[in-house]
Amino acid sequence: MSLIEQINKKRRDIKTDGYPMAISEWVSMYEQGELDIHPEFQRFYRWSEAQKTGLIESILLGIPLPPIFVSQRQDGVWDVVDGLQRLSTIFQFLGILKDHSNKQVPPLVLEKTKYLPALENIQWESEENPKNTLPKELQLTFKRSKVSASIVLKESDETAKYDLFQRLNTGGSELSPQEVRNCLLLMINKQFFDWLKDLPTDENFINSTALSDRPLEQSYDVELALRFIILSEIPEGQLKGIGDVGLFLTEKMTEIAKNRRYKRAAEKSLFAATFEVLNGALGEDSFKRYNNKKKRHEGGFLLSLFETVALGVAYNISNGTLCSEAEISKRAKSLWSTKGFTDWTSSGTTASRRLPRLIPLGRTVFSKNNHRHDSNH
Repeated sequence: MSLIEQINKKRRDIKTDGYPMAISEWVSMYEQGELDIHPEFQRFYRWSEAQKTGLIESILLGIPLPPIFVSQRQDGVWDVVDGLQRLSTIFQFLGILKDHSNKQVPPLVLEKTKYLPALENIQWESEENPKNTLPKELQLTFKRSKVSASIVLKESDETAKYDLFQRLNTGGSELSPQEVRNCLLLMINKQFFDWLKDLPTDENFINSTALSDRPLEQSYDVELALRFIILSEIPEGQLKGIGDVGLFLTEKMTEIAKNRRYKRAAEKSLFAATFEVLNGALGEDSFKRYNNKKKRHEGGFLLSLFETVALGVAYNISNGTLCSEAEISKRAKSLWSTKGFTDWTSSGTTASRRLPRLIPLGRTVFSKNNHRHDSNH
């Protein structure tokens, strides 16, 4: 296929529209439920008060803002792809912003700026001190100000929407790969998103993974849950064809989210059983390196251990072949004396090369039929 043919094909995958809209029109869509800014993503909305004031100042001064990118759902509602913080700031200033629990967010009180020091303590409406209310003339100017909409129409390909998310992931708070997937998942199937997000709230999972705050802020626990449901029972023949693991996870997630026959209850049961076993056998050491010389676990969470231990235990639970709980702890420690494990966990080993070796290894190691797991395994 020639370059021109490739470009023409991809251009057909993404159908767009766009036009300038007054802030009052954005407000109307938000209040009528025709615009979804996804308050589920609280981390994305974390501008400082100075940044928020800066945006309001720009609008009052007539400085053009970048367009808001939205994706049109099948029901016609616009999902905000890029521009969440700008719209949230505008709605908070106007006193209409709702949080993820549908509760009113306290209205924005502006700070003084270099160019407009008189903005200090200004609000859209201040009943306590009318002097701090934005003058009516400026309110009208504000509401009539234009912010362009760039719309990805519902006919567009889902993968193209995901690519768009990644390309627009600029400025402010950079999103992690799973946060970008979360955005896409909300568009495809919100119920599945809620189900997936609920999996890592399992207490045994929380205790055995012992993740620190930063990865939790970036939805890494949700990514681990996604890896679990995709890889725990994947046929070994498919492992070598994974390629780019991030893209593979996204494509499989989309496929599962669209599959109405997907057995969520059975998958949730396997997830819960796996981490109940691991928490009982190893607790918060489940995915930490084992120091053979010092005879103790050290360091933080290791993804390669999760891929070997959690997925191996899950596979054997599913097949009724799991070894005893006492053996789980011994065999997890013995991995650090196993060449087939240590060779593929060194830094620089890509996930696409690692997974075809570690997943089958974990399935073998934690099987009750494996009576001879030793350093030569």
